[in-house]
Amino acid sequence: MTGFLWKSVHRMPNSMLLWQRTMSLYNHTHGFEEEEIKKKLQQFTGGSVSLSKKEDGIGILTLNNPKLMNAFTGTMMIELQGKVAELENWEDGKGLIIHGAENTFCSGSDLNAVRLLSSPQDGMNMCMFMQNTLTRLMRLPLITVALVQGKALGGGAELTTACDFRLMTPESEIRFVHKQMGLVPGWGGAARLVQILGGGPALELLSGATKVQPEHALHIGLIEAILSPSEEPLEETGTWLKQHTKGPAEVIQAVKKVVAAGRELQLEAALRTEMKIFGTVWGGPANLEALTQRTKHK
Repeated sequence: MTGFLWKSVHRMPNSMLLWQRTMSLYNHTHGFEEEEIKKKLQQFTGGSVSLSKKEDGIGILTLNNPKLMNAFTGTMMIELQGKVAELENWEDGKGLIIHGAENTFCSGSDLNAVRLLSSPQDGMNMCMFMQNTLTRLMRLPLITVALVQGKALGGGAELTTACDFRLMTPESEIRFVHKQMGLVPGWGGAARLVQILGGGPALELLSGATKVQPEHALHIGLIEAILSPSEEPLEETGTWLKQHTKGPAEVIQAVKKVVAAGRELQLEAALRTEMKIFGTVWGGPANLEALTQRTKHK
């Protein structure tokens, strides 16, 4: 009976199990023309976003633009969107580490692009494009961690908030510098920061453009841990992440999905979603093996 239930639920379309992860927040009804802004972003070249997927189900996404402290050029924004789409379809994936090349995280947007996309409509379109991408990143059925080395400034700080967890190396900093630029966060960072810290602490960081160093970040709950100065940061982050990704990919992905539903949906909708996701693993291979081995109390 349980085997039949498991097979039946697995035949359900994904839309019945969770809201579409790929569904954009914005489309043409909001005045957003994705292809138009992508054409403009493609004019601002430089840097790259690379993705490696390991056999253990851990992916590593690297921002490569060290000459500009890994600032996002227009083409990097488009590449990030493509990598997120690839990760949405990674059936064997369990976790993802996001970091920057050459020991610094990301300094936000390339100012050359910002200067030339200075009209309100261009700014809004870039904002909607990046909110779409980072919301899809946040909804990935993978457990994600931002490895912050050096500086995470502006949009780079916003990117960290789209991850489930954040780790910092000693001497690194996270800083929402938007006020200094006469702006507010536009990639969804303010809304996510309020979810992470609460309204008061988020307002303090945004209104003060505060340099948040590792000890303070740990104290206020912005990060989970400060990495050891004597360890290789990427390797140590991988070890830290594996404590959350041990087990079959379908179970890890199900765990992430129920948490994402609880975070984003109203209670009744989240409960119904949890029930449907529960049905995809109840009586499944991992569940049956655990019952056979009596692993509950081990």
